[in-house]
Order: sequence, then C-alpha cells, then structure tokens
Amino acid sequence: MVTLQQNLSMTDTIADFLTRIRNAIAARHRIVEIPASKLKKRITEILYEKGYILRYKFEDTPNGQGVIKIALKYDQATREPAIKGLRRVSTPGLRRYVGVDELPRVQNGLGIAVLSTNKGVITDKEARSLGVGGEVLFYVYS
Repeated sequence: MVTLQQNLSMTDTIADFLTRIRNAIAARHRIVEIPASKLKKRITEILYEKGYILRYKFEDTPNGQGVIKIALKYDQATREPAIKGLRRVSTPGLRRYVGVDELPRVQNGLGIAVLSTNKGVITDKEARSLGVGGEVLFYVYS
C-alpha cells in the first residue's frame, strides 16, 4: 500500500493524483491511497468505468477530508499494468481549453482524454456526443 504525506500547499491536486498512480504502478503496488475531493472522486469513477482500475473505495477520515483507495489493475498472465500512460495536459499555470471540433484523440482512439466541461467531468467521447468542449485535464491510455 502506498501512503505519502500530503503537502498542504499543493497547487495541482490532479497532478498529484496522477503521480501517485504512476508511482504505484512503477513500484507494482496493488493499492494506492489518495486524499479525496469531489473532482478526484469523479476522475476515479471514470477510470473505473473505462476499465483502467480494478476497483475503488471512498473512506472517511477523522479530519473530514476522506481518502480514495484504488486497486490497480494488472494483466493476470503478463503482470502488465492496465494503465501504460498518464499525462497531465492542463496545468494551473497553463490551462488548455478546446472546442467541440478540437477534441483530442488519444493514441488513435485507444486512450481517453478527461475533460472538465459545463456538463461535469467527462471523457472526450462523451464530450463529442454531447457537443461540448472544455478544459483538457489529462490523457490516459493502455
């Protein structure tokens, strides 16, 4: 299990979320714990719906913030992780917004882009079907 001390002056919590997952995969951990927020809970749900993680659980903590426990997914035969790449696109210092006609295709459709839109946090495929653009948060692919 991966547990890291939380930096109280963190400005990019999504980058921290992605880095914790990347580090856990690199160390071949089965479970990673991440401080919870509404945005990170929604991102976790998307990763689960698209098959990038095995399961997740939201737990409350005494301080009230809560924690997200994510069980990482690996191939049973080869022990290769389901997530090959996670890349942060929009950062606090440089936001990346796209219109509906500029939505990215990740790895020729083999990956997904997660966007923050006026319809909520959704994938690029959902944004295309809804006809909305937004801020590209990150890419994930297997």
